[in-house]
Amino acid sequence: MSQTPLLSTENTGSILRLTLMRGSRRNPLSTAMLDAMVAALEAAATDKSVRAIVIAGEAPGFCGGHDLKEMTSHRSDADGGRAFYEALFARCSEMMQMIVAHPKIVIAEVNGIATAAGCQLVAACDMAVAGASARFGVNGINSGLFCSTPMVALSRNIGRKRAMELLTTGALMTAEEAMAAGIVNQVCADDDLETVTGQLAAKLVERSQAVLALGKKAFYEQLEMPLDEAYRHTSKVIVDNMMMKDAEEGIGAFLEKRKPEWNDK
Repeated sequence: MSQTPLLSTENTGSILRLTLMRGSRRNPLSTAMLDAMVAALEAAATDKSVRAIVIAGEAPGFCGGHDLKEMTSHRSDADGGRAFYEALFARCSEMMQMIVAHPKIVIAEVNGIATAAGCQLVAACDMAVAGASARFGVNGINSGLFCSTPMVALSRNIGRKRAMELLTTGALMTAEEAMAAGIVNQVCADDDLETVTGQLAAKLVERSQAVLALGKKAFYEQLEMPLDEAYRHTSKVIVDNMMMKDAEEGIGAFLEKRKPEWNDK
């Protein structure tokens, strides 16, 4: 009997659904899982049939973080596991940055727990929808491990004092608290999670993909800039946007009160 794949890929219309498939272990971000995620994201970047991406986790939880059993097994390495840990966290950081740099909008669909690197994964995504029973946290401190890499994405989503509280106490946030803090866009009934996430993704499918890619890239770039530099940069971006065929078509369609026909459809 063949083993269930680590990552399920399913295309529904123009929406690519990536589901972490180790639900019995809370879908840990093992080396193999990270490799599968990187491969799927790379393929989707150039696949014109994909217009939005949803990342989900097999029940009962979204993602509990790294595979602690895999990590512990390398304690017996000659170097105590250092080389493995360096490679693991570098690969994880690569995958998280791929989401941010990806030309398609990526939405996290969060059921159950999203902790440590699982919370990092939610924070790295462009948007997130959570079921009412979802819980979020960077609770490595409870096991003697400060969530240093998850801290990067987390602190770029929420206020620094709230981030520090979560990192140092290991406390979990409810879905509603996560929405108030800025990690989650919407909270819905658990049974409606896939439907509500799909509705959000469907809105993106109807937009110009070229313009979304341009805007997403500029959004993350300007966040790292001083105010004056951000305005100079985005002024150039919007001029470039105005010169695009889809801007001409979109503005024309608005003025003519018709639905636009994007160049990339």
